[in-house]
Amino acid sequence: MQIGPILVALRRHKAGTTLIALQIALTLAIVCNALFIIQQRLVRVDRPSGVQETNLFVIQNDWPQKLSPQDADARMRADLQALRGLSSVQDASSSNSFPLRGSGWDNFVRMTPEQVKMTTDTAIFFSDEHTLATLGTRLIAGRNFRSEEVGSQGGTDPMHARQIIVSKGLAQLLFPHDSALGKTVYVSGDNAPSTIIGVTDTLQAHMTGLWAQAYAYNALLVPARLTGDSTFYLVRARPGQLADAMRQAKAALYAQTRMRMIPPHDGVMTFAQVRERAYDADYGMAILMGIICAVLLVITAAGIVGLTSFWVGQRRRQIGVRRALGARQRDILGYFLTENLLITLGGVLLGIVLALSMNLWLVLRLGVQPLSLTYLAAGVVLLLLLGQGAVLAPAMKASRVPPVEATRSV
Repeated sequence: MQIGPILVALRRHKAGTTLIALQIALTLAIVCNALFIIQQRLVRVDRPSGVQETNLFVIQNDWPQKLSPQDADARMRADLQALRGLSSVQDASSSNSFPLRGSGWDNFVRMTPEQVKMTTDTAIFFSDEHTLATLGTRLIAGRNFRSEEVGSQGGTDPMHARQIIVSKGLAQLLFPHDSALGKTVYVSGDNAPSTIIGVTDTLQAHMTGLWAQAYAYNALLVPARLTGDSTFYLVRARPGQLADAMRQAKAALYAQTRMRMIPPHDGVMTFAQVRERAYDADYGMAILMGIICAVLLVITAAGIVGLTSFWVGQRRRQIGVRRALGARQRDILGYFLTENLLITLGGVLLGIVLALSMNLWLVLRLGVQPLSLTYLAAGVVLLLLLGQGAVLAPAMKASRVPPVEATRSV
């Protein structure tokens, strides 16, 4: 197949050729970045929380009346005792927040009391000796809190933690070349040192936003019950008794006192629901990007089909002449496939530049990851295959034009 005559023919149809090439370029740029964003979002969704999520549920408890710290702590103790006494419940704990919640306490971590700039940020989970068992998170070093170490703290009081447990991610960040066990850091409001007595395996923070990507696995447990207007009860049901435990736990809490509020819609949630809610925006973004990719690919394919069909209609007499001069059907088919391949290659080359430029803008403005060349290569192959597939039907129609068309007037 000689390329020269094809290029001459394309120069006679500059407008259509340019529009299709630009459409292919824009589609490639958007599809490559969209697919990469989808992959990044799905990776976020699949991140391990460090929690044994099966059989775990959360109860949001609000106190409608103002309670003193002592009364709030007494009610929380009674609630926890009632929850742990249920036959369907394996363990229970209270906390200000939990992994994947989306909001909660976070504190700067400093290595010295004089340090002005933080070393890192971390989620703060108020905990007791039952928290790790309730979450299903295991210790990989050190020990758990003892009951006598667990106190109470008002919501507006400065945090004071003499002993803390940290997640593996936070420990590795603070002490990359040494064990964190027994080391001191500064997170308390009174600027006193906190000694690390335990290190958990993977444990995700409550923060799930893109801004908190660097702190996703920074978690710090404080031995205290946070008294205030509300609290969360983390409850682990016995295997196979999740539904019973959720029903019985709510009834048990109201049996302690009716002077409480548990939201009717999301007051009691399984951890599967917590995960779904935490990544709802990521699911939505992935679906939206998928729809955009599909629509763009369909429009691009339709544009190629439409333009080639139009050209076939215009060239029927020329095609008939070629057939009369001995051109075979496969020669005509190859001509249109080659012509479209040249247009697609031109669009793809421009699209590569646009894709990289678009990704650079996203990196600088929105903080997304640099585009993987794998996705760029996959996008190029996809557009080339799409272009050849779209032109196949009109090209086959052109190859079936009979030689008698050469005798017909235009």
